[in-house]
Amino acid sequence: MYKIIKKQKLSDTITKLVIESPLVAKKRKAGNFVMIRVVEGGERIPITIADSDIEKGTVTIIVQAIGKTTKMLCSLNEGDFVLDFVGPLGEPTPIHNYGTVVCIGGGVGTAEVYPIAKALRDAGNEVIGIIGARSKDLIILEKEMGEVCNKLYITTDDGSYARKGFVSDQLLELINKGTKIDGVYAIGPIPMMQVCANVTKPFGIKTYVSLNPIMVDGTGMCGGCRVTVGGKMKFACVDGPEFDAHQVDFDELIMRNRTYIDLEKTSLEKYEEHICNLYEKSLSGKGVK
Repeated sequence: MYKIIKKQKLSDTITKLVIESPLVAKKRKAGNFVMIRVVEGGERIPITIADSDIEKGTVTIIVQAIGKTTKMLCSLNEGDFVLDFVGPLGEPTPIHNYGTVVCIGGGVGTAEVYPIAKALRDAGNEVIGIIGARSKDLIILEKEMGEVCNKLYITTDDGSYARKGFVSDQLLELINKGTKIDGVYAIGPIPMMQVCANVTKPFGIKTYVSLNPIMVDGTGMCGGCRVTVGGKMKFACVDGPEFDAHQVDFDELIMRNRTYIDLEKTSLEKYEEHICNLYEKSLSGKGVK
């Protein structure tokens, strides 16, 4: 059992959780993730490690409540426990002094790119950050990214904050202005990563993405996280999660991620119905109709 030490709402749907896990905190590196199971009989989900504190023995994750399990996780409070918290898993990000690196985070993907940007800055790189979301209320870690990036650009799809447009628009503008870019890390929704890869490919800029296929155990045993990279089959959990963006078969990734979409929708509906029933019973018990 792993205790939730701190909980912070970053938006209506995004929650920051600090969880007690000394061994994971000690071993984790940028790019690693953990497999979490909230309750007995529940599904396992992969969540990238956003930060850690070795002295306190804690690991920070940032979760967007969009499905049954993520909503269950975000409903927990400080002092509650999660059943399983396994990690660190995956290949850590190779960190070197490349020169100038652009780190791009789309939506909750900013939580995943933040530790990478921090590690790259510590390695002596000039780090340019680009973070974006659909609207201002979904922009996260602006302060933290600003502290580890030499420059930080922000975009919102609806123009409610900073530049109106997509992170890929800002990336293309930097390239067209002649900014020297030695590498790009783009993490976020699959379409966003695909567009960023398409932007950098004609210019021969090395680009990495962190893939988020369906994952069951996180150790390469189930085969559920198969992805095609450079025409070869890879397992995102043990070979990744980061891959050369120009070699990824994004169309296959999108198709595979839709495999259980109907079942996921049904599971969420049943869970929300269960929560509503519990709420109604609690009101009834208080004599409220």
